[in-house]
Amino acid sequence: MKQVACQGLHYVKPLTKNPVVPKKHIAKEELPQIRHVVAVASGKGGVGKSTVAVNLAVALAQQGFKVGLMDADVYGPSIPKMTGTEHEQPAVEAVAGVERIMPVARYGVKWMSIGYFSAAGEPLIWRGPMATNALKQLLNQVEWGALDVLLIDLPPGTGDIHVSIIQEVKLSGAVVVSTPQAVALADVEKGVNMFLNDKVRVPVLGLVENMAWFTPEELPHNKYYIFGKEGAARLAEKLHLPLLAQLPIVQSIRESGDEGTPIALKKNAAGTAFLALAGKIATMLQF
Repeated sequence: MKQVACQGLHYVKPLTKNPVVPKKHIAKEELPQIRHVVAVASGKGGVGKSTVAVNLAVALAQQGFKVGLMDADVYGPSIPKMTGTEHEQPAVEAVAGVERIMPVARYGVKWMSIGYFSAAGEPLIWRGPMATNALKQLLNQVEWGALDVLLIDLPPGTGDIHVSIIQEVKLSGAVVVSTPQAVALADVEKGVNMFLNDKVRVPVLGLVENMAWFTPEELPHNKYYIFGKEGAARLAEKLHLPLLAQLPIVQSIRESGDEGTPIALKKNAAGTAFLALAGKIATMLQF
């Protein structure tokens, strides 16, 4: 299958003749096969947001839900690596006479990322409008099929891509991920306030405190609070939001991400924690 280079990406074929997608809001009725769209966000990078997003998606699938995940982190797409699908390339098929992009399926989840269209190690040197237009193109052309929930893994911060997602898709809610230390929490509060802004009004389902403590594999009952204790829990209380989970730092979570086999697939303490998080999200969405 011949590849065509386009704007620094290597596509199986150009997604459209015109890469600019019209700026319009996708009304709820235009996504009749997707019951809920949930954003997974963070105030700053390095807090394990994508790890939470991937494992939440897998955990929801483990509980019998139909799940998809859209990687909206255009400049740092990590979903292909974390799911062991970095060598996949989505197919393009005709659906009702229109070319559609088929998501990559693995672990019971449908995955889509800009990372599937770029060469390994190749940076995307794009200005904001180029990045948001590419993302809109994916959002409009991926054939998700029937889903109970589509998770969107947002990049850190509150920039162009966040605004575009909010404008393009009717979100059922947002899950905000943080670590306990003060430098992360300051940015998290800004992220929460972005969703709750009067012009945005996206419900925040709650906070996830990642890296809440360190537990060595050989001492599973020991907890070392490397980044501080209960920081996100206190912020959740301050903002009157649920604390959805406190997830530890354990070596197996890192290894699973590097190997492309999400920890939520495993029957251990970390896997169980993600299953519990998925159960809370499912209850809040009223499945």
